[in-house]
Amino acid sequence: MPVVCPHRVRIPKLQVKLGACGNKIRVRAATAPASRKDKRRTMQNFSELKISNYTKERLALANFSIPTPVQAAAIPQALEGKDVLATAQTGTGKTLAFLIPVIEQLLEHKTAGIAALVLVPTRELAMQVVDQYNALRGKQLSPAALVVGGLPEAKQLSAIRAGARLVVATPGRLEDYLSRKLINFRALRVLVLDEADRMLDMGFLPAIRRIAGVLPKQRQTMCFSATLEASVVHLVNDYMKTPVRLAFGSVLKPSENVRVQAFEVSGDRKQAVLQSLLAKETGRCLVFARTKRGTEKLANNLNREGFTAAMIHGDRSQSQRTAALTGFQQGRYRILVATDLASRGIHVQDIAHVINYDLPEIAENFIHRVGRTGRAGKMGVASTLFGRDQRSELLQLERTLGIKMERKQPDGDVAVIEERSRLGIGRVERARVDRLPGEVFHAV
Repeated sequence: MPVVCPHRVRIPKLQVKLGACGNKIRVRAATAPASRKDKRRTMQNFSELKISNYTKERLALANFSIPTPVQAAAIPQALEGKDVLATAQTGTGKTLAFLIPVIEQLLEHKTAGIAALVLVPTRELAMQVVDQYNALRGKQLSPAALVVGGLPEAKQLSAIRAGARLVVATPGRLEDYLSRKLINFRALRVLVLDEADRMLDMGFLPAIRRIAGVLPKQRQTMCFSATLEASVVHLVNDYMKTPVRLAFGSVLKPSENVRVQAFEVSGDRKQAVLQSLLAKETGRCLVFARTKRGTEKLANNLNREGFTAAMIHGDRSQSQRTAALTGFQQGRYRILVATDLASRGIHVQDIAHVINYDLPEIAENFIHRVGRTGRAGKMGVASTLFGRDQRSELLQLERTLGIKMERKQPDGDVAVIEERSRLGIGRVERARVDRLPGEVFHAV
């Protein structure tokens, strides 16, 4: 890698034709571009990039100096105007890998109109991309326009009409604006599909196709994805031109920076084991439940037991989700309870411990959950709780991912926690539990 114009991509249990270039390749995981030529060119510092002094100064002010492997490989290729297809685990710096080339395009071509479009799966991720762009753009570039559902249209449309040249959008809301002729992309030069696999998982493929159908054919396209599934492969074939193919680490295994462990517990002890793990951890903790109802029940129970917990799932209003994430980032809540659907919008640094209170429905979700910790070179822990009747399910998960979780026994303090809970010792009065905007606690 980089690989140009692949004929056939092979990934575990998947074989899909991409084009007709006549050569076969096997996509391998790598920590850097595979060719010797590319290795010699791999940059060690952002100052080595062939970019404007203005962008270098903005990066230095934001304390960006050493690129991640994804950034070191993808940015030079994108700066040359090539289409880029990159697969990498979460927390590897993909956002900056496409923002720097986008910023350079905006600085070099200052014609009016929207020049760059970034499509993402969730509101939270869109907001974080906009925040990072606005932190880097300085005074020479206009603010980005955020186009998402769940937030007032007026501010979004005002940013577009004020001359935003970068739009960061979720597919559903953007398609709505296009159908109402509230936005046009006649001047577009760059399209970015961020977390493409998740967008397709959420059913956005028809919307993405309709959006791509109105974009200029002559453009640069960058696609970043945690996995390379059949649907993503077909998307690449349809909308990218001889893309440079980059893969980093195994996207089908947890990061080597994460210690994975599993606890076999009966259903009536899961809450006590969870509290024991949380009590021993001093850093931020992310807890995953399978259902919205389970998420609410867990968050409410943890708050009553004296923990500071917020929740996020698909039925939460945008103000509630933003308040939960902001509180989690700023330390007002040490624990965030979430569903898989909402997890892709969680980009919070320094999460020390991920706890799978419920097993994920599919193996891929396990990777996305665990990928929230052990980021940016730091170490993390991922614990999974499972019942005796779920042993085969856990073994299948391990076989699919090619991993082995360390089996551990709950500590003796679990019995103490159970007894304290039974007696109501340490519980917080309901009137003292912090509420998010619009929060309602239900008796359970």
